[in-house]
Amino acid sequence: MTARKQHIAFVAPRFPEGATVGGAETLMKNLARRLAAHGCRVTFLTTCAENHLTWENTLPAGTRSIGPIEVTRFPVDQKNDAGAFSDIQSEIVLNVELSRAEEQVWIENSVNSQALYTHLREKGDAYDCIITGPYLFGIPWFGAQIHPDKTLLLPCLHDEPYARLSIMRELFHAVRGVIYNAEPEARLAERLYGISREKGRVVGMGLDPFETNAAAFRKKFGIERPYVIYSGRREVGKGTPLLTHYLSTFRERTGRDIALLCTGSGTIIAPPEMQAHILDLGFLDEEDKHNAMAGALAFIHPSTFESFGIVLLESFLAGTPALVHAAGEVLKWQCEQANAGFWFRHYPDFEEELLLLLDHPELRQKMGASGRAYVEATYSWKAVEERLLRALEELL
Repeated sequence: MTARKQHIAFVAPRFPEGATVGGAETLMKNLARRLAAHGCRVTFLTTCAENHLTWENTLPAGTRSIGPIEVTRFPVDQKNDAGAFSDIQSEIVLNVELSRAEEQVWIENSVNSQALYTHLREKGDAYDCIITGPYLFGIPWFGAQIHPDKTLLLPCLHDEPYARLSIMRELFHAVRGVIYNAEPEARLAERLYGISREKGRVVGMGLDPFETNAAAFRKKFGIERPYVIYSGRREVGKGTPLLTHYLSTFRERTGRDIALLCTGSGTIIAPPEMQAHILDLGFLDEEDKHNAMAGALAFIHPSTFESFGIVLLESFLAGTPALVHAAGEVLKWQCEQANAGFWFRHYPDFEEELLLLLDHPELRQKMGASGRAYVEATYSWKAVEERLLRALEELL
């Protein structure tokens, strides 16, 4: 298959028109744009929902062009049994072994759209390739069963309880091929599902280079004190309560006056003694966010559930080294590949590594430069497009 001139459909629960709604959606949107720029006709099939918690239909159904992409929205179905879904989901999180029937009830009451499935059944022959993801929602699961012979799964797979459901093994084996974001994600799929290496390809997402001005950022926001930075959603799954606890302990044990600057959304859970040392700037535009990263002593990403560290790679492009959780295989792998970060298993590691970065500015500079060079070489859009087009050619 030659990708140029092909009609490719992307299928995902949400499509971000403006502000970023999530890493997986941003990834799929950007890959769709690149294929459109390469000469493909690209259709993005998604829902009318914006909020990932309520899944309320807030956007109008129908088709319209957004840049080079034709976006068609379908309404999200109401759950037939929301109570059963909630009960089963609680058991999944607790690693309770479920029957196949219980897993089916869970996925049937996940985020689904019968109107979207009808479209795939009736119009799916018009698409040369269907790329769907992320893996843990009803829409990719049921959508992939309709035209499995030409469906590629972009799972954004995490090492989490949902990944161990038997229905997820079925999903990975049903599709024609799998597009991974990073090598550890591919290894995880092989380990969990016995997926052959030949069935998948590692692609990732490209990032555009940018210039930064840390001094301008500090002046604009009136920030004079030294700080480390976290960007993204503030929630338990991202490890932000652990981060604030570690930083509070660090300040108390070392006497270092280090603030935590946060960009993104969500409530920041922190010890009372840390509250005055958190600089919460909320959503920033890309220029301010990148300048904030450039002015930080380190970028800290404590999540253990990542298939691709977009903000981590942005921090590398800003010339800032990182600290990540050692249990986050992908983030650790990216730091290792870039020679631009440390990883901590527990608080003693965290303290030792952060002190090392604070006390050795020449090391910070060297690691930051290494990270920038790595991203520019490995995650330029040219390199990613080549991997993506080769994946489509080889998998289909």
